[in-house]
Amino acid sequence: MFTGIIEAVGTLKAIIPTGDDISIQVEAGKLDMSDVNLGDSIATNGVCLTVTSFTDTTYTADLSVETLNKTGFAQYKVGDKVNLEKAMLPTTRFGGHIVSGHVDGVGEIIERQHLGRAIEFWVQMPEEISKYVAEKGSITVDGISLTINALRKNAFKLTIVPHTTEETTIDQFQVGRKVNLEVDVLARYMERLLQSQAESSQTAESRLTMEFLQQNGFA
Repeated sequence: MFTGIIEAVGTLKAIIPTGDDISIQVEAGKLDMSDVNLGDSIATNGVCLTVTSFTDTTYTADLSVETLNKTGFAQYKVGDKVNLEKAMLPTTRFGGHIVSGHVDGVGEIIERQHLGRAIEFWVQMPEEISKYVAEKGSITVDGISLTINALRKNAFKLTIVPHTTEETTIDQFQVGRKVNLEVDVLARYMERLLQSQAESSQTAESRLTMEFLQQNGFA
């Protein structure tokens, strides 16, 4: 699990085709690699990747066809900057929100404008995930935990303060850029809970047939 609070900005150092999928090597920037081990998870632009090899300054990870199809990684190139976050510890200060690193869809930056010292973005999102997005709720954009400030049909607004711009890749977000989106996992659990309640209610109602009522003296 992650928090969406970016620890470092890395650089894609190599992209290695391996059949239908790829491996990547990431220059870790200021990310502390001293406690990284094989098999650890590092969120890379919001995608939970497993470390397959590493040095003091880099790590390598494999990306499956599924990951390439469901994220923006298919469009990335060597030299691109990526947001990095190691998996949270039980002692981690929880500054963001619960992030799993499982991308729900790819969005697109459709508007960008300065608002004082902040930058305001509108992000187009896939229609199928719009039901999970709420004003003043949380969403992860390229691995960054952000607050939704406004909504319109299949789009949401972000207002980014200077500190976030300085510590992440957000300053590179231009109109037309594709971004990885992960909705708040609590919204998905709530949906599943409501579905289960509805299914249970339907099952109970289906047992109340006229025959059942007659057999039990109600009709």
